[in-house]
Amino acid sequence: MINKNALRSILGDMPFTAELDWMIRRKNRARNDHFSLERLQKSLPEAVKTAEKFALSAQPGKKILFFATLHYWIEQSAYISLVLAGLGHKVTLMTLPYSEWHKRMDNFTQRQRLLHTRDTLKPIEPLVKHSSMLDLEDSAPLPDALRADIEQVSLWDTQYTLMREEVNMDNASNRAVYDLRLERNSFAARVALAWMQANRPDVVLVPNGLILEMGIVFRTARYLNIPTMTFEFNDQREQIWLAQNSSIMRQETDYLVEARCKLPMTDAMYERLADLENARRGARVWGKSKRLWQYVSSQGADATRKMIGLDDRPVVMLAANVLGDSLTLGRNIFAGSMTEWITRTVRFFANRPDVQLVIRVHPGETIVPKAKSMAQVVREALPTLPKHIHLIAASDKVNTYDLIEIADLGLAYTTTVGLETAMNDLPVISCGQTHYRGRGFTLDPNSWDEYFATLNKVLSDLSAYRLNEAQVQSAWNYAYRFFFEYARPFPWRLMNFWDDLAVWPLEKVLGAQGRDEFGATFGFLVGEPFTWGAKSADLAGSSSARRLQSPQSGN
Repeated sequence: MINKNALRSILGDMPFTAELDWMIRRKNRARNDHFSLERLQKSLPEAVKTAEKFALSAQPGKKILFFATLHYWIEQSAYISLVLAGLGHKVTLMTLPYSEWHKRMDNFTQRQRLLHTRDTLKPIEPLVKHSSMLDLEDSAPLPDALRADIEQVSLWDTQYTLMREEVNMDNASNRAVYDLRLERNSFAARVALAWMQANRPDVVLVPNGLILEMGIVFRTARYLNIPTMTFEFNDQREQIWLAQNSSIMRQETDYLVEARCKLPMTDAMYERLADLENARRGARVWGKSKRLWQYVSSQGADATRKMIGLDDRPVVMLAANVLGDSLTLGRNIFAGSMTEWITRTVRFFANRPDVQLVIRVHPGETIVPKAKSMAQVVREALPTLPKHIHLIAASDKVNTYDLIEIADLGLAYTTTVGLETAMNDLPVISCGQTHYRGRGFTLDPNSWDEYFATLNKVLSDLSAYRLNEAQVQSAWNYAYRFFFEYARPFPWRLMNFWDDLAVWPLEKVLGAQGRDEFGATFGFLVGEPFTWGAKSADLAGSSSARRLQSPQSGN
């Protein structure tokens, strides 16, 4: 007997079967798979009427290609497209109606998702042209440069999917994921290349811009030298991260440093940053976020020392990232992976009983159970841990900020814990391509030889490598710019999009209040140069940087 999945595969290869089933049986039924645009379908007709009112009086803008895949990105991109159209831009929304980027779906299901997307976005057509990648030609020949990009992104996709840095391609299931990503990314590159060459947009707008087809469309646009904007979201509501001509996941902040870090800090700015840091230390949410950066409040240095079993020998803290996070992909400098860096580092310290190594596994691992734990990496490197090496698991009731207070030296790959350690005047060795590396307050080796030489030099005279006042002030200044100025005001985050839309409906965003709040950001989204208005950061006056205080101190 043929099972349901096999039958759908057979039917999917027969002309018009999916279309007939859609028209007769499925079109008006609630969807029960992972790809549903039903809320968008209900709200879009009224939203289009709203945008039309503003578009009628808008000055002609730019020709924009906006790419989105996965149903949640498509929902948000439809509304962003309407805002851009309401501001006078000519927008083409190109979609790829996939839900499972790592699984091969039968043609029948995929064709019905295409029909669902097409029907949902039909009302947008007067203002925004919709094109599905699956309807477009994919015959463009790929240049060698793009083929290399496809291979790189496909590997990152595999690492991201498996939550593993070191992927064994001899493993059949690993190879299947890579081959599928290679196939889909190649298809996306051919379609995007042909469309961009034929239509030559002024700007390409892509979420993320690093992994999956989003990364491939970004690479294709850059190959053609088309200005390209990428975006993502942090933990705060009403904020967006933006990047021009780079993937936002790279967090390239040179422009921020050049424009903002030369400006002095005010007392109010120091207090705001200290409030954020103390909220994290105190395991409290901060601002418009619901995220907890720590799951246990500060217990104080003495209590934490006793809990871990530390003595008077110097303490080195190694702060790990979550494996597979797209913020860590492609960030290697001298190590082939974070796994290799941790492996070689703990083996180095196994022979240094004169110091104590504390390895802090990222608390975020508790919400990414699929990821290979850094604790497992440590255990594989040293099956029996020496007594002077202490492993703090993701779920252990230890506060990272207590570890910073205890430490004499910090080691970091890309986590912001490295930045926060420098804010506390401690030397930090930066080992991955992170945004705060090379800013004057970290030690930045470029090879294994340099890394181990730096470790030996610092460990030989820890007090000599403590940061001076100017370096600490520089770390605080950079942290303020990154945490509070790198993100821009924006009405709708990807997560909880529909809740945000209730607070900022389309008419409000396109109206006077929305333009005052978000108008500059929508300009940046279509490639206008980044600027900053007159803010408190521009005012005269500053104060000395200070060591973070515990929540109990009242600071």
